Amino acid sequence: MTTAHLTHKPPLTPRPIPRLLYPSLIVAAVSVAIFSLLGIAGLTGHFPTLLAKTDSAQQAAHAKAAAASCSQCGVVESVRAVEVRGNASGVGAVAGGVAGALLGNTMGQGNGRTAMTLIGGGAGAYAGNEIEKNTHKSITWQTRVRLDDGSYRTVSSRTQPDVAAGDKVKLVNGQVIARNDEAPKQ
Repeated sequence: MTTAHLTHKPPLTPRPIPRLLYPSLIVAAVSVAIFSLLGIAGLTGHFPTLLAKTDSAQQAAHAKAAAASCSQCGVVESVRAVEVRGNASGVGAVAGGVAGALLGNTMGQGNGRTAMTLIGGGAGAYAGNEIEKNTHKSITWQTRVRLDDGSYRTVSSRTQPDVAAGDKVKLVNGQVIARNDEAPKQ
C-alpha cells in the first residue's frame, strides 16, 4: 500500500463548552416551581402557615376547655322516628313462590305454561319476601347530638326519648340523658 491512499485525520481538539443562552430564564423557572410547590404545600396543610398555627391553637384551646368540662356533653340537634323494616325468615318467600307458581301454572299452554309457572314462582317469592319484611317493621328513634368538642353522635333507641332539639344532654352508656347546668340555688 502506498501512503497516498491513506487519509490523514486532523488531531482532536477540545470543543468549547456551550454557554447557557438565558440563565435568568432558568432561574425564573426554578423559582416559579419552588414557590408553586410551597404554595400547594401551604394550602393542603403540609407546610405550616401563620393561619394554620392560629387555627390549630384556637382548636386546641377549645378542645381542652371542652374536655375539661364534659367529654360526653352536648346539645340535641334533632330527634326523629325512623321506620326500620324487619328481617325476613324465608317463610314469606317460600309461600309466595308456591302461590305464584300455582297461579302461573293455570295460564297458557305447553311451553307458555312452563314459562308462566317459573315467572309466577319468582314474582311470588319476591312479593312474599317483601310482605314478610313489612309485617315485621318497627320504629326506631334517632337522636343526633352535637357534643361540646364539635363532633356528632347519633343514638338510636326503641322508645321515644325524653329530650327535644336544643336540650342540653349527656351521653351515658349509649343513652341520651337530659342535664341541668344551672347552679344550685342557696
